[in-house]
Amino acid sequence: MGPGIAVLTLAYVLSQFYRAFLAVLAPDLTADLGLTAADLGRASGIWFLSFAAMQLPVGWALDRVGPRWTAGVLLGAAGGGGAALLSVAGAAWHVDLAMALIGAGCAPVLMAGYVILAYGVRPAIFATLAGAMVGVGSLGNIAASVPLGWAAEVLGWRGAMQALAGVTLATAAGCLVLVRDPGVQGGGRRGSLLDVLRVPALWLVLPMMLVNYAPAAGLRGLWAGPYVAQGYGPAHVGMVTLVMGLAMIAGNFAYAPLDRIFGTRKGVVLTGNLAGAAVLAGLWWVPLPGLVVSTAALAAVGFLGASYAMCMAHGRAFLPPGSVGRGVTLLNLFSIGGVGIMQFATAPLFDAAGGGEAGFRAIFGVFALILVAGCAIYAFAPDSTD
Repeated sequence: MGPGIAVLTLAYVLSQFYRAFLAVLAPDLTADLGLTAADLGRASGIWFLSFAAMQLPVGWALDRVGPRWTAGVLLGAAGGGGAALLSVAGAAWHVDLAMALIGAGCAPVLMAGYVILAYGVRPAIFATLAGAMVGVGSLGNIAASVPLGWAAEVLGWRGAMQALAGVTLATAAGCLVLVRDPGVQGGGRRGSLLDVLRVPALWLVLPMMLVNYAPAAGLRGLWAGPYVAQGYGPAHVGMVTLVMGLAMIAGNFAYAPLDRIFGTRKGVVLTGNLAGAAVLAGLWWVPLPGLVVSTAALAAVGFLGASYAMCMAHGRAFLPPGSVGRGVTLLNLFSIGGVGIMQFATAPLFDAAGGGEAGFRAIFGVFALILVAGCAIYAFAPDSTD
């Protein structure tokens, strides 16, 4: 299980990279292809919606075909192919298509690891290992900040994308060679998506999955760059996004053991997300409080918004045998789908508010409200600690 989980974690590093890199390449894409902020927002949203749309077929494949071929083939064909296409893009629709392919290629990698963990480790430590996998994978957020900027300066943005296409193909090959499918899936019974949907507790966890990652991912992947550039100058974009990325990594490791420390998953998730909503409400009240305070606030949103793995462990505890692949991908569908919906929704919201400081205030306010709404429903979910 060790080498397989390692290469899937590397694949997840790429997945995290690809959901955040447009914020850094935005100036180059604007200068070279004439992309507007709306174009970039649409392309980023397409990645998330493509990723989300693949979750149900990926869940079927994980349960029926296994993690090895599901992750290896999709990451290589769609992920590597999409990166290669982006490197030769000549129009906005090329970027949209490339992002759709990359999103599809990244769709199975984390869930493949979670299926292997679900069958291979004790349920009580699933959250810890799942959080650690996300934490290490979040190094992709770091690579998609200052390091990507350096690479784009040295190689050009097209050369950087060609190199990334090669890395993606090599990682996909590693999945095919090193990943081993779980020996027993479902205790001899093959379940279905209907088995998952019949679990009442999941319907109270799913709204939290829908909103808990959306503010952190939306700000880090799309809005942090324009927010810092317009508010404090383009020279600060790389450093602020780097700090936010580091905070997101730290948050994953910080959340990972808390269910065992406090004896509750629900309480940990509620506390963290309500605190994140409070930070976002502060930014809504004062959108530009100064570079240091803004950086700290964005870092706090990233740190507190890292409850994804804990939410996944909460939902995973209710999944019936034989449907783990479908179950974790359904949970992931809501998580990534929520990010994609908010990426599409925030771009017109920003424009409708008049852009600038008023536009960012509207975005912060909406992010705060959706977190509070998700917490209000999630508060009625039964707890689980295994």
